[in-house]
Amino acid sequence: MSIPRATARLQLHKGFNFDQAADTVPYFASLGISHIYASPILTARSGSTHGYDIVDPTRINPELGGEEGLKRLVACIRASGMGLILDIVPNHMGVGPENPWWQHVLEWGESSPYARWFDIDWKPADETLHGKVMAPFLGQPYGDVLTSGEITLQFDPTRGKFFAGYYSHRFPIAPADYAGILRAAGSDRLIAAIATFEEGKDTQGKEANLSQLNADIGFGLLREAGQDKEGRAAIDAALAAHSATTTQGMEALHALLERQHYRLAWWRCAADGINWRRFFEVTDLAGVRVEQDDVFEATHALIFRLYTEGLIDGVRIDHVDGLADPGAYCRKLRRRLQALTSQRPPELPPAPAYIIVEKILAENEQLRQNWEVDGTSGYDFMDRVGALLHDPAGEAPLSEMWSRLTRNDTDFHAEVRQARRQLLANNLAGEFEAASRALHAVARTDLRTRDFSLGSIRRVFTELLVHFPVYRTYADSNGRDDLDQEVIERALEGARHSVDRNEGPLLDVIARWLGGDAPRDSANPRVRHLHQRAITRFQQLTPPLSAKSVEDTAFYRYGRLLSRNDVGSDPDIFALSVDGFHESNRTRAERFPHSMLATATHDHKRGEDVRARIAALSGMVGEWEGVVAEWMVLNGPLRSEVASESGGPAAEAPQPADELMLYQMLAGAWPIGLDPGDTEGVRQFAERIDQWQTKAMREAKQVSDWVAPNEEYENGCRRFLYAILESKPGNAFLPKLAEVVNKLTPAGAINSFAQTVLRITSPGVPDLYQGTDFWDFSLVDPDNRRPVDYVLRTQTMQQGDGPVSGLDDWSSGRLKQQIVHRTLLLRAREPDLFFRGEYLPVAVEGALARHAIGFVRGLHDRSVIVVATLRPSGLLADDGKPLVPPEKWEDTALLFPDTPDSAWIDIYTGKKVRIESGRMRLGQALALLPVAVLMQA
Repeated sequence: MSIPRATARLQLHKGFNFDQAADTVPYFASLGISHIYASPILTARSGSTHGYDIVDPTRINPELGGEEGLKRLVACIRASGMGLILDIVPNHMGVGPENPWWQHVLEWGESSPYARWFDIDWKPADETLHGKVMAPFLGQPYGDVLTSGEITLQFDPTRGKFFAGYYSHRFPIAPADYAGILRAAGSDRLIAAIATFEEGKDTQGKEANLSQLNADIGFGLLREAGQDKEGRAAIDAALAAHSATTTQGMEALHALLERQHYRLAWWRCAADGINWRRFFEVTDLAGVRVEQDDVFEATHALIFRLYTEGLIDGVRIDHVDGLADPGAYCRKLRRRLQALTSQRPPELPPAPAYIIVEKILAENEQLRQNWEVDGTSGYDFMDRVGALLHDPAGEAPLSEMWSRLTRNDTDFHAEVRQARRQLLANNLAGEFEAASRALHAVARTDLRTRDFSLGSIRRVFTELLVHFPVYRTYADSNGRDDLDQEVIERALEGARHSVDRNEGPLLDVIARWLGGDAPRDSANPRVRHLHQRAITRFQQLTPPLSAKSVEDTAFYRYGRLLSRNDVGSDPDIFALSVDGFHESNRTRAERFPHSMLATATHDHKRGEDVRARIAALSGMVGEWEGVVAEWMVLNGPLRSEVASESGGPAAEAPQPADELMLYQMLAGAWPIGLDPGDTEGVRQFAERIDQWQTKAMREAKQVSDWVAPNEEYENGCRRFLYAILESKPGNAFLPKLAEVVNKLTPAGAINSFAQTVLRITSPGVPDLYQGTDFWDFSLVDPDNRRPVDYVLRTQTMQQGDGPVSGLDDWSSGRLKQQIVHRTLLLRAREPDLFFRGEYLPVAVEGALARHAIGFVRGLHDRSVIVVATLRPSGLLADDGKPLVPPEKWEDTALLFPDTPDSAWIDIYTGKKVRIESGRMRLGQALALLPVAVLMQA
């Protein structure tokens, strides 16, 4: 089957290429994985550690081993009876000298065949950019960079081309300007080339009819000229005439640059003035118009060939919400792959390709079934299972503690709204302006709305965006559907409380423009086009706005409990009931039974076991509050006073919010087994936390940020971190931290075992992120892409696979591996049961009923019972083991009212457990481990 039984996500890069990945395949096969799930493999920017900055979608990345390396990997995968799922990136490409399509656009402007492939506005509001691409890649203002001589006119002798060089950047010179450049040399050696570049020009010297063929001939002549002494000297003379070392040369260089199809600019200009769609606010990633058939085919040709040749079995679509029409794209992709299925190698089953999308789903939001995909990449499951681990009793006291100690009673959603205003005004100002002007253009097509000014549209549109509750809507030429209408109504409800009363009616008008009225209903083609453009601009603005305001800003401002601050989650939803978890599983089983299930990803802010341990704090709030109060007093003398950037009174570093979040991270990420007396181990841990802390402060965009880092504050926080973690006599904090970690870790481990078992047994396709078969105490990227010790993992797998006898070696990580292995092998033995079987919640009754979850996966006469311990803080013994003592369960039991007395075998321990009188006692089922998966004896 093409539908995976279980996937293993691998992050490929130069340091972990196809051949190294192939070495891990036998291990994953023995573990029970059916498909390798690879990060992007098309040619990315040199040195890329993630692969999402693709510069050439027509070739396999040579840094990974190229196509031959891929074939070796696939041969190993096929030999193990496995498949390959590929992460693809249709929304954007990396720009720069390594991207030939982008370079051609800079070279030829609107006449380039690729000019419409990238989402460029060739007639923006700024008239100086008409027909130009803003190139905001300079480290300082343009004038400073020009006069300093950092921009130079250079010649590439291998290609026969001129370009403006700025460090690693290469900006091609338009062929129409070659004649003028060459004429400055005053050399007869260049006459033929000059004549070639002047062919087809009009009387004004513009390239009206200068063909690519003529230019290519001219480039060839320059290559020849560059190879002899006289010709190279003439070219060098032309370059010297445009050197900023002289006033005349600088003026000539400036005049030349001003004539190009791009405008060089300071990187800080990007937020306000950029006239092309970026990926979020990343200026070296350009949006691609994959909605156009020619772009779709060109960017997917290699993917289609890989599928046809049987090298891949499915795809994961990155950032699907960035596309102009995600549903149309997914349907087109499904049909194209379906049409190729019959051409695949005969030894492969003729099953449909597996297609999943990276999609953030808000609370109560469902993936659209008409997209014809198999589901999401699993962030929604990561959120649900993570919320299940939290004790709801901890919500109120933790909220009070956060607001009291930080002197900030702003809730999470208020933080998001503040972040959105900041992003719209600064980071995404250019994208916001483009969308606002698109709405204004619609307003001017109707006599009833033409008096709405651009300023009023900006103000009202801002409020709608600030209160927008999901990543995006999916309106098309038919307008929006009922699901989108509900979203807009929620946004309008919030916006009406903040918009000026006199401008309230404009809210409803904008809502109509954004899909309430169907563009196709207009009889005027121009109006239809403007209407659709406004909808598209809006729907491609809200995803980056949502992601940046939530994941990359508010997550780092609001720290009530950081285990709820991760991709796909809403920290305002503190906990999820057992019934709520069952309901989400049932819904997935009905709608998307093959959706991916993840508990760790390349996007996560904290590794799955860090989150699991921090979640355990929700059950010991009183103790945690006392510990934090003690630590803040104990470490008070180590804080620094730093000058305020606004000229106000000096501030402490770290501020209370940063200090509270730091303590959570120290307690949550401290590696199991790290002795506080291990100076080198503690130093390495401190360095990792230092990198996280710096990123956290800059992402928060309050005291520091990426644009203008507050180095004095950051250094103060860094000194504080290294001081409290210094292994030296007299440091009272370090042993106290270790004491808390030792007490917290067993409860965190129970949470980890529970989420592992729930991920592998719930409806869907479980994904194992690289390294999470052992303990995963990784931090935000790039920490979560650190090398994985597969040699150790292979060795532990070879040590034998007998029944688990207890928890003696639980801290090594081997027990987690055994649980993963045995559960995956069960899925392999019973594929139909997990693919098509029912999901039946099981009621829990007794003194500790709220501390367990149980369900049955059943098909025909085969059944599996799954049970796991929940929220164990406060229930554990003092022996340091991650287990609720059997006697503490008292009468707590799973209820099977219609089931006859029967015996069941735990797949982990081999222990026999009975259902008697419709009850399975948890003191028996969970006597040796905090989780159990049982098959009928």
